[in-house]
Amino acid sequence: MHRRCDSDHLLAQGWCARIERVLVFGDAIGTGEDTLAEQAQRTGQVPLVDYLVLGDEPHLVAVECTKCGARYFDRRNACASCFGDQFKTVPIDNDGVLRSFTIVAHAGPGVEVPFVAGVIDCGGTSVRGNVINVEPDPDNVTLGMAVRLATYSLGQDDNGTEAIGFGYEPVGAAAAG
Repeated sequence: MHRRCDSDHLLAQGWCARIERVLVFGDAIGTGEDTLAEQAQRTGQVPLVDYLVLGDEPHLVAVECTKCGARYFDRRNACASCFGDQFKTVPIDNDGVLRSFTIVAHAGPGVEVPFVAGVIDCGGTSVRGNVINVEPDPDNVTLGMAVRLATYSLGQDDNGTEAIGFGYEPVGAAAAG
């Protein structure tokens, strides 16, 4: 069943096309479980990206080259490191370390600023994502701080299907800071 997405919030951020593509075409999340359309119908939620797996313990998944171990998000036809063409799906650690970040002060229409964009090392896999649930200033965000995957709602379409995004939030002493 095709659902129309008219939410101004989601439309401004471009997520409506993603929700509609999932509901119409049933994109697979690469885990061998539900397609995204099945997951959306079962849970009322759809992940922003194919490599975010929702459920009791949300996590990211990557495809790993079986020849050299290079990891990528989303589908690949060939490995950029060794040109191998065999991949397996692997879970990514939810805990990580902030290796690089910038505080974004200017963004497109509908995107609240400032926010923190970063590169997180999750057990040897680099993940690009926003650092959330922290004040976006250098006193609160530091290189080497421990972070953990967190999910959040981006809004709903007119039929109540909720788009879910991910980010990384501080843990331990950094969370209290």
